[in-house]
Amino acid sequence: MAVTAKKIQHRESKFEHLLQEQIRNEFTAAQQYIAVAVWFDNEDLPRLAAHFYRQALEERNHAMMIVQYLMDNNIKPTIPAVEQVRNDFTETRELVALALEQEREVTREVETLARTAREEGNYLGEQFMQWFLKEQVEEVSSMSTLLNVVDRSKGNMFDVENYMARESIGDDDADATAPKTAGGAR
Repeated sequence: MAVTAKKIQHRESKFEHLLQEQIRNEFTAAQQYIAVAVWFDNEDLPRLAAHFYRQALEERNHAMMIVQYLMDNNIKPTIPAVEQVRNDFTETRELVALALEQEREVTREVETLARTAREEGNYLGEQFMQWFLKEQVEEVSSMSTLLNVVDRSKGNMFDVENYMARESIGDDDADATAPKTAGGAR
């Protein structure tokens, strides 16, 4: 009688399910930042536009980091459609406040992912999420500061543009501790 090996079926954990959802969240955030950047670009605010184009790329890279993590752990990633994004705005504060709230929401999502990995005893997943937790502290802080600058400018966008040029917000060098990005970070 020949013995055949039974293939063990992988059951998706709650952490893995949340990671799959986070891919959508990150791609949606990237699309929202593109909409914000285009609005600033159309308003002839090049520093703000450039900042949000970079933010869009960063969010895309976050999604691709998750994709790479899943592939590295022999879990098939699913590339989802994105949610609808907002395109109609009237003033700068509205856009930056939206960006800050988006970063706060991503922080809550990342905290849930880290907590779930810990609860499931998924030490590799928990370790993977540590970089994202650190990243979200920086993102919320940066957007909070930008919103304060916009508020203090009292509608003078040239002051905001000068601040962006002077402070080089979001122009940090690549983080050597960042997870690998599927397809490479661009």
